[in-house]
Amino acid sequence: MRIQILILASALAAAGGAHAADWRDISFKAPAGALGEFGFTANWAYDHNGFGHLGQGIDADAFADDSHFRRREVGVSLKRKDVYELTVQRDLESETWMDVTVKLHSKGLLGRDLGALRIGQFKTPVGFDAVGASRTTPFLEQALPVQAAYAGRRVGAEWSLQRPAYLASVAWFDGNDLEGGNAGSTLAGRAAWVPRNDKGDVLHLGIAASRERPDSGTTRLRARPEVALTDVRLVDTGSLAGVESIQRTGLEGLWIRGPWSLQGEVLDVRANRDGGLADVSGNGAYLFGSWVVTGESRGYNGYATNVVPAATSALEVLLRYSQLDLDDGAIRGGRQSDWTVGVNWYLGRNVKLQANYVFAYARRAGVLRDPEAFGLRAQVHF
Repeated sequence: MRIQILILASALAAAGGAHAADWRDISFKAPAGALGEFGFTANWAYDHNGFGHLGQGIDADAFADDSHFRRREVGVSLKRKDVYELTVQRDLESETWMDVTVKLHSKGLLGRDLGALRIGQFKTPVGFDAVGASRTTPFLEQALPVQAAYAGRRVGAEWSLQRPAYLASVAWFDGNDLEGGNAGSTLAGRAAWVPRNDKGDVLHLGIAASRERPDSGTTRLRARPEVALTDVRLVDTGSLAGVESIQRTGLEGLWIRGPWSLQGEVLDVRANRDGGLADVSGNGAYLFGSWVVTGESRGYNGYATNVVPAATSALEVLLRYSQLDLDDGAIRGGRQSDWTVGVNWYLGRNVKLQANYVFAYARRAGVLRDPEAFGLRAQVHF
């Protein structure tokens, strides 16, 4: 039944795009006088995950087909160009706060562009596949090493500077997040060289790093098999105690040339432990290629963004390889590699239909597991 709902949503979206030109670019903005411009945003994504070949070493009950909303994000903003931006976002599905920030631009306040200061809760920078907006994800879920390394959103302050040929940021996070978790402090930074930065012609080479001191003294490294509607992790270190600090580093690259693109990242996480406990590290990488069959290009604004159809719709096909190694000394978290095939259908700027098929291969504590999973998503955003 829920599969039929996804198919119906696809048909309705296609019909709407064919008959209503204004449907292709919907936004909700209103002038706010001297205060600037008021905006309302949303990103609603309905998913179906299914599992075909479960392969070796897996209980048939461990993976169950499921369908429900992956995200129900809403947000409000107040912006005055080159002066300030106020943003409040919440995911109604997970009942969590997203970005809640005030951003001040030096160009409008000081008359000179020396960068911007952002204060509030926002994303930490390590994990190129995660730092962009959730509506722009090329696959249904983040690659294996990004899931293990990405620290999520924290509360802090950040200075950032973006130029056509480079970008840089440094941030300090302290205390709890807005859900009351992740207590501790983190120093983080990101920099990238962008020698090519034109529409349909981008080369981005970057590095990001952070050092976290968690108040809890614990951490855990793990990853889902690149589908989200399951709690099963094929690789998992379990809870690591005695953690004094966590170092995260990432090397990131993006190449866009017309309808073709490549994106990749190498990530490393190290938990430095005290009390005589051995340090634990995990590492991994991913690389994916994309071809926009209809001829458009992926967008870029410091990270990759959605394809914008030249006409009614655009079609993109993708292939990703990712791997993650969580075996280190006595910690046998396991090793996993995935191949994911993806198709994205963009209907105007506001509707995105996605399909992924994942071939997973994991070995943990000598046990091999090689399930296959497929996912479908109907997403509406503005």
